[in-house]
Amino acid sequence: MTDARFEDGREKPLNLGAQDADELQVLSALIQDAIFPITEMTWQAKQRRFGLLLNRFRWEEGARGQTAPERVQSILVVDNVMSVASQGVDRAETDMILSVLSATFEAGDDGAGDIVFTLAGDGAIRLRVEAIEMTLKDVTRPYVAPSKKAPKHPE
Repeated sequence: MTDARFEDGREKPLNLGAQDADELQVLSALIQDAIFPITEMTWQAKQRRFGLLLNRFRWEEGARGQTAPERVQSILVVDNVMSVASQGVDRAETDMILSVLSATFEAGDDGAGDIVFTLAGDGAIRLRVEAIEMTLKDVTRPYVAPSKKAPKHPE
């Protein structure tokens, strides 16, 4: 076993997981301002799995200000999902683009609870989970954000 080197910190795709509320906050920060077509949202009830194919803003790179703002396609998967509900999301509008503002956990009994994705425009997706088990994995190379700007939020 050797010590870490400076070169080991070079840019690599994210492949992270969350199994508690604190880790979920980290993933929430990384998916803030991610956008996705409504058609890239799926729930596999038998497998108890919910997934999103996101165009994630790379906050971890954009904050450095060394390159043009970037996005990357990422897969977000939540396992142990018992049910899915949404508000302000019309699945019939197949050309709708949704934007993630945050992901939070509302605890229930024995580790169960709800993961709530708050969306821009007063939408929300609520996942009833037996336990938190979420993964975020970048699946493409980063690309320059089409707007060439970082998302901004009122302060």
